[in-house]
Amino acid sequence: MVVITMGVAGCGKTTVGRLLAEVTGGRFFDGDKFHSSESISKMRQGSPLTDEDRRQWLQVLRKLIEQNLEKDGLTVISCSALKESYRQILQQNEPRVKFVYLKGSFSLIEKRMQKRRGHYFSPQLLQSQFDILEEPKSALEVSIDSPPTTIVADIQERLGLSKA
Repeated sequence: MVVITMGVAGCGKTTVGRLLAEVTGGRFFDGDKFHSSESISKMRQGSPLTDEDRRQWLQVLRKLIEQNLEKDGLTVISCSALKESYRQILQQNEPRVKFVYLKGSFSLIEKRMQKRRGHYFSPQLLQSQFDILEEPKSALEVSIDSPPTTIVADIQERLGLSKA
């Protein structure tokens, strides 16, 4: 199974995804690490990515998903997956690919982003992410108001994932 932790920047995709993989003995991949240098530069400068900017990135992540579906155990990938069309590229109707939507308010996420250091994503881009977000209808929705360990325990229970 591949679980994709998704949502806007600053919602905890990487933190929750990494912890979920750790407690289940799974593999974790930070989707941000697969962006092209051009896209990273664009985000650093405060420019939102276009669908065209994201296309190659999503195709690379799809190949990663395919490779990991061939392996035993759980793989967790953090990826914003903000639009339904992006999620379709990633999932391609594969029932072993599950989305976990980490949902939070703009004000909570903005506060978190202001405290974050060393990340290339400019906090000024947060509104653009909320603007294009198409909330998923078929994802497991989880509120980010709780601590990461509580969120992960909730995800494990709701997806039937055992501990390592």
